[in-house]
Amino acid sequence: MAGLTAGICGRAEAEVEFENTAAAVGSGALEVFGTPSMIGLMEKAALQSVQPFLEAGQGTVGLRVDVAHLAATPIGMTVIAESELEKVEGRMLYFQVRAFAGDELIGQGTHQRCIVDNERFLAKAQAKKQERA
Repeated sequence: MAGLTAGICGRAEAEVEFENTAAAVGSGALEVFGTPSMIGLMEKAALQSVQPFLEAGQGTVGLRVDVAHLAATPIGMTVIAESELEKVEGRMLYFQVRAFAGDELIGQGTHQRCIVDNERFLAKAQAKKQERA
Protein backbone atom coordinates (compact mmCIF):
# COMPACT_ATOMS: atom_id res chain seq x y z
CA MET A 1 0.00 0.00 0.00
CA ALA A 2 2.96 2.26 -0.52
CA GLY A 3 1.87 5.69 -1.68
CA LEU A 4 -1.78 5.18 -0.74
CA THR A 5 -2.49 8.54 0.89
CA ALA A 6 -5.23 11.12 1.11
CA GLY A 7 -5.61 13.29 -1.95
CA ILE A 8 -5.62 10.58 -4.64
CA CYS A 9 -8.29 11.50 -7.19
CA GLY A 10 -10.22 9.40 -9.64
CA ARG A 11 -12.50 9.98 -12.61
CA ALA A 12 -14.90 7.82 -14.59
CA GLU A 13 -17.43 8.74 -17.24
CA ALA A 14 -20.40 7.24 -18.99
CA GLU A 15 -22.84 8.33 -21.63
CA VAL A 16 -26.45 8.08 -20.55
CA GLU A 17 -28.07 5.32 -22.61
CA PHE A 18 -31.30 3.42 -22.08
CA GLU A 19 -29.34 0.60 -20.34
CA ASN A 20 -28.25 2.85 -17.45
CA THR A 21 -31.55 4.69 -16.97
CA ALA A 22 -33.81 4.29 -13.97
CA ALA A 23 -36.36 2.60 -16.21
CA ALA A 24 -33.86 -0.04 -17.38
CA VAL A 25 -32.29 -0.85 -14.00
CA GLY A 26 -35.60 -0.94 -12.16
CA SER A 27 -35.04 1.96 -9.79
CA GLY A 28 -37.70 4.13 -11.40
CA ALA A 29 -39.99 4.44 -14.37
CA LEU A 30 -38.33 7.30 -16.25
CA GLU A 31 -35.63 7.23 -18.90
CA VAL A 32 -33.08 9.36 -17.04
CA PHE A 33 -29.72 8.35 -15.54
CA GLY A 34 -30.53 5.94 -12.72
CA THR A 35 -29.30 6.40 -9.18
CA PRO A 36 -27.76 2.88 -9.13
CA SER A 37 -25.86 3.77 -12.32
CA MET A 38 -24.59 7.01 -10.78
CA ILE A 39 -23.45 5.17 -7.66
CA GLY A 40 -21.70 2.54 -9.79
CA LEU A 41 -19.86 5.24 -11.70
CA MET A 42 -18.77 6.90 -8.45
CA GLU A 43 -17.52 3.55 -7.15
CA LYS A 44 -15.64 2.97 -10.41
CA ALA A 45 -13.85 6.32 -10.06
CA ALA A 46 -12.79 5.44 -6.51
CA LEU A 47 -11.79 1.87 -7.38
CA GLN A 48 -9.65 2.86 -10.35
CA SER A 49 -7.95 5.69 -8.47
CA VAL A 50 -6.43 3.47 -5.78
CA GLN A 51 -5.81 0.20 -7.66
CA PRO A 52 -2.35 1.27 -8.95
CA PHE A 53 -1.21 1.79 -5.33
CA LEU A 54 -2.17 -1.68 -4.11
CA GLU A 55 0.06 -4.74 -3.92
CA ALA A 56 -0.24 -7.55 -6.47
CA GLY A 57 -3.28 -9.68 -5.70
CA GLN A 58 -5.06 -6.95 -3.76
CA GLY A 59 -8.24 -5.14 -4.68
CA THR A 60 -10.94 -3.12 -2.99
CA VAL A 61 -14.60 -3.79 -2.32
CA GLY A 62 -17.29 -1.25 -1.65
CA LEU A 63 -18.72 -1.18 1.86
CA ARG A 64 -20.79 1.95 2.14
CA VAL A 65 -22.26 4.62 -0.09
CA ASP A 66 -24.11 7.71 1.14
CA VAL A 67 -25.01 9.96 -1.78
CA ALA A 68 -27.68 12.38 -2.85
CA HIS A 69 -28.89 12.26 -6.45
CA LEU A 70 -29.56 15.96 -7.05
CA ALA A 71 -30.66 16.30 -10.67
CA ALA A 72 -32.00 14.26 -13.58
CA THR A 73 -29.83 13.59 -16.63
CA PRO A 74 -31.43 12.59 -19.96
CA ILE A 75 -30.26 10.04 -22.50
CA GLY A 76 -27.46 11.39 -24.68
CA MET A 77 -25.60 13.39 -22.03
CA THR A 78 -22.28 12.37 -20.51
CA VAL A 79 -21.91 11.93 -16.75
CA ILE A 80 -18.50 12.32 -15.11
CA ALA A 81 -17.90 10.94 -11.63
CA GLU A 82 -15.01 12.14 -9.50
CA SER A 83 -13.58 10.70 -6.32
CA GLU A 84 -11.06 11.96 -3.81
CA LEU A 85 -9.49 9.74 -1.17
CA GLU A 86 -9.98 11.61 2.09
CA LYS A 87 -8.61 9.20 4.65
CA VAL A 88 -6.85 5.84 4.97
CA GLU A 89 -7.36 3.86 8.19
CA GLY A 90 -5.67 0.49 7.94
CA ARG A 91 -7.52 -1.37 5.18
CA MET A 92 -10.40 1.16 5.14
CA LEU A 93 -10.52 3.88 2.48
CA TYR A 94 -12.84 6.89 2.73
CA PHE A 95 -13.77 8.97 -0.34
CA GLN A 96 -15.69 12.09 -1.25
CA VAL A 97 -17.57 11.48 -4.51
CA ARG A 98 -19.35 13.76 -6.96
CA ALA A 99 -21.02 13.41 -10.34
CA PHE A 100 -21.55 16.03 -13.03
CA ALA A 101 -23.50 16.30 -16.26
CA GLY A 102 -21.88 19.20 -18.05
CA ASP A 103 -21.36 21.92 -15.44
CA GLU A 104 -24.25 20.70 -13.28
CA LEU A 105 -23.55 18.82 -10.06
CA ILE A 106 -26.00 15.90 -10.21
CA GLY A 107 -24.79 13.87 -7.23
CA GLN A 108 -22.49 14.02 -4.23
CA GLY A 109 -21.65 12.15 -1.08
CA THR A 110 -19.25 9.71 0.53
CA HIS A 111 -18.04 6.21 -0.24
CA GLN A 112 -16.08 3.66 1.80
CA ARG A 113 -14.01 0.80 0.40
CA CYS A 114 -11.96 -1.96 2.03
CA ILE A 115 -8.67 -3.39 0.77
CA VAL A 116 -8.88 -7.18 0.37
CA ASP A 117 -6.76 -10.08 -0.78
CA ASN A 118 -8.64 -11.01 -3.97
CA GLU A 119 -8.12 -14.79 -3.80
CA ARG A 120 -8.99 -15.03 -0.11
CA PHE A 121 -12.06 -12.84 -0.56
CA LEU A 122 -13.35 -14.91 -3.49
CA ALA A 123 -12.64 -18.21 -1.71
CA LYS A 124 -14.66 -17.05 1.29
CA ALA A 125 -17.53 -16.00 -0.97
CA GLN A 126 -17.45 -19.30 -2.91
CA ALA A 127 -17.46 -21.27 0.35
CA LYS A 128 -20.99 -19.99 0.94
CA LYS A 129 -22.16 -22.06 -2.03
CA GLN A 130 -20.56 -25.17 -0.55
CA GLU A 131 -22.34 -24.56 2.79
CA ARG A 132 -25.73 -24.42 1.06
CA ALA A 133 -25.19 -27.54 -1.06
